[in-house]
Amino acid sequence: MSDEKVYGTFDQAGLDAAYNNSAAVAGSGDIVADWERRGEIARAEGNARLDIGYGPKPRNGIDYFKSGAEDAPLFAFIHGGYWQRNRKETFSFISAGPNAHGIDVAHIGYTLAPEATLTEITQEIDAALAQLVTESDVLGFQPGRIVLSGWSAGGHLAAHGARNATVAAAMPISGVFDLEPVRHTYINDKVHITESEADALSPFRHIGPDTKPFLVAVGGAELPELRRQSKDYADALEKAGYDVELMMPEGKDHFSVMETLADPNGALCQGLVRLIERL
Repeated sequence: MSDEKVYGTFDQAGLDAAYNNSAAVAGSGDIVADWERRGEIARAEGNARLDIGYGPKPRNGIDYFKSGAEDAPLFAFIHGGYWQRNRKETFSFISAGPNAHGIDVAHIGYTLAPEATLTEITQEIDAALAQLVTESDVLGFQPGRIVLSGWSAGGHLAAHGARNATVAAAMPISGVFDLEPVRHTYINDKVHITESEADALSPFRHIGPDTKPFLVAVGGAELPELRRQSKDYADALEKAGYDVELMMPEGKDHFSVMETLADPNGALCQGLVRLIERL
């Protein structure tokens, strides 16, 4: 196997491993299967309005989970899977945490790569946000209190989507904020991120003037590259004058960190509550 450097100090095998979250966590497939099971239970409860359309493609839908509070803030969540796998339904289980605090939850679906380019996926997120604002009166949330969040690839999409004027705050979880190293990994076999896209769509490279609050979260036991990306992004936001909190829940890996969002008393759910209090 070649030890030729493909990015920084990484050879190909090392760089692939540095971003392979599933391989880094034993039993990750079983964990996602359990999320699917719990997601189906959550979707069967009476507070869900499912598959609100926002575009013409099959995955252009939003699942909405009401908290029961009037004029609630909204936690809009984007699923992960390196832009090429998983679905919004899998993550329905996390709604219980925010709902317990009077926070409505919207799960945004999107077209997966390679059927859509990363540029097209980001455009779909903008379209979903526009649809949510259009239906805010019907859904019953405050359009001026939208927190955009996501996990893994969804963390990237949330950070990129935070530039949208409809977003009041952002909470990227375990995200990738500089796409250039990812462009050189196995992940790009399906996503086909171009050099120009890596530049245009890397949130780390486009931190404009703004004051909206951010909570950047990553598990304290995640892969070093994921922790580095989150810390570098949070540091850059802070340097630019943003109101930013960096959370690294101790001992939590790329998957177990999500349990702290689903649990009303979990670290990330409590962080979300603090974030909304800053709006």
